Amino acid sequence: MPTPLSLHTDRQEDGSSVLTAVGELDMSNIAAFSEAVGAAVGSDGQALLVDLSAVDYLDSGAINVLFDYAESIELLVNPVLLPVLTVSGLTRVTIVKPAGG
Repeated sequence: MPTPLSLHTDRQEDGSSVLTAVGELDMSNIAAFSEAVGAAVGSDGQALLVDLSAVDYLDSGAINVLFDYAESIELLVNPVLLPVLTVSGLTRVTIVKPAGG
């Protein structure tokens, strides 16, 4: 049974895309997340903002997807995710900003 995850793509005022994830990212739903990121990346020539501010948990599969697209994305994340994203090295290859700060 897949872990609940909601994915929504929108345009910001400047025309760039934002992909918002709500829930948890794990191996049960990582294919949908990867497909959503892949579909949204490059659709407007600007970096895709991946909003993970409403995600409390992500596993290594989600981190791998983010690494796959690191050159084309920026991340807005729930502060609880910062330690794992830092340890993984993701903060060295793409912009990672804590939400609410």
